[in-house]
Amino acid sequence: MTKQILIVDDDDDIRDVVRVSLEEFAGWRTIAATSAIEGLQIAKTTALDAILVDISMPDMDGFEMCEQLQADPRTQQIPVIVLTAKVLSSDRDRFTELEVAGIISKPFNPLTIWSQIAEMLGWSV
Repeated sequence: MTKQILIVDDDDDIRDVVRVSLEEFAGWRTIAATSAIEGLQIAKTTALDAILVDISMPDMDGFEMCEQLQADPRTQQIPVIVLTAKVLSSDRDRFTELEVAGIISKPFNPLTIWSQIAEMLGWSV
């Protein structure tokens, strides 16, 4: 069965590059959200295999989105991978608390991001 991934990032270019990589190289379906609020709405109503979330977003940051996903029984089992430009040591502790499946640093390689995701989630490709 084809994997379905939600990409949550306020940067159009990042969303597009990730979408193309996941769809073209891995053959996965993607859904894009431009904000954490939109991403939460999609996560609550759509069957997802994973969520990629940016940390720095204007309306609600990725930390808060992860907290809300963890608090909701409908979404707490969906693995979350953080996509971020800034990974501070204090952030790593917070990611551990939020039980994220992995962290991908920006800039990332669009030719290999899909394989990084598959490896983090233990998916065969």
